[in-house]
Amino acid sequence: MVFGLLKKKLPAELSYTESKELAETGSDRDRAKLASRSDLRPELLYYLSQDSSSEVRRRIAANEHTPRQADLMLANDADEKVRAELASKVAELTKQEDKGTQEKAQRFVEQTLEVLAKDQAVKVRQILAETLKSVANAPPQVIGQLARDAEDVVACPILEFSPLLTDEDLLDIIAGSSARARLCAISRRDQLGEVVSDAIVQRDDRKAIAELLANPSAQIREETLDALIDGSVQETAWQPPLVDRPILPAKAVRKLASFVAAALLERLKNREDLDKDTAEAVAQEVQRRVAETAEEEEPSESPEAEAARLFKANELTNEVLGDAILAGKRDFVRHGLALRAKVGVDFVDRILNGHSAKGITALAWRGDCGMRLALQLQTNLGGIPPNKALRARDGSDYPLTTEEMEWQLDFFSSLTD
Repeated sequence: MVFGLLKKKLPAELSYTESKELAETGSDRDRAKLASRSDLRPELLYYLSQDSSSEVRRRIAANEHTPRQADLMLANDADEKVRAELASKVAELTKQEDKGTQEKAQRFVEQTLEVLAKDQAVKVRQILAETLKSVANAPPQVIGQLARDAEDVVACPILEFSPLLTDEDLLDIIAGSSARARLCAISRRDQLGEVVSDAIVQRDDRKAIAELLANPSAQIREETLDALIDGSVQETAWQPPLVDRPILPAKAVRKLASFVAAALLERLKNREDLDKDTAEAVAQEVQRRVAETAEEEEPSESPEAEAARLFKANELTNEVLGDAILAGKRDFVRHGLALRAKVGVDFVDRILNGHSAKGITALAWRGDCGMRLALQLQTNLGGIPPNKALRARDGSDYPLTTEEMEWQLDFFSSLTD
């Protein structure tokens, strides 16, 4: 009877005898179909986990009903696709399992994860890290292994999100690694403590420090914050996140007010947590700056003309636009963006005034500005809080796909003022 099934679609129900014969004598295609079934007996799933066909083994690896002993065996499978499928499934099962899981089965799961965490294929380890990064009941030894992985794509998701890493773990990793991506990932952790924040600052990595300052939940000692404010005179990229810190001592506010760009000074002035004396000191600094500006000579050319001249000379670079943003030269930046993106100034205004992180990122992409400048545009000209701004993916790439950014531009083009 079973041989009559081999040339047809497998029926919805199979007897044990039929299933067994198919597992032993069926074609590769039929065994693969069999391996995906949820009604197959455990012993047959285990039998198929040793099948000669990698596609059969891959489907067994993906099957949630596969016995945990078979999963552990498949963790050493010769085919990377089989191990990758297994990593995805077992990590997902770990997220779902509770304290009622049988101890023996749970141990098999932990052993499987331990093997996969040391897999030679980066893809397999990356799948584990991405799936387990926020799981509170993941095996601590597996999380520790992934957090110290040689590849950033594996370690960074764990370093940024895993609740299982202690301050001692983080301090050990910070001390033993000079990789910027890892320091940045730790800097973005929720509720980062003062001790870990100090350790990051001591590594003196400007990008990691910028990420730390932009993390509203990171705790930073007042003495450390004061030193970073002094350093921001030269490292101007630190100034916006410093100005937007949720809690700023009065001394820090006054010091920042003495040198930040006009746009940032205005943001300091508008903070709601300033005491009366500090608010007055900032207001006086604003008035002083206004008076100085009024005394200066009228510019020899308009912002529009200046932007056009630099654009024609191929000198309207990202650095020039970035410096102009920090200097509060909004009109110059508007016209510069319009030239770079080959759009009208009214279109630039429509996007900036829309306060859309995605829209501004798409505009920066159209103007070939890069994500560093896109972040400045979002926070300084678009009025988007640093913790809600879009940031670079994998260090430099845009966080949106080309299709998503084209859609954003089309959307703003369809709007009318």
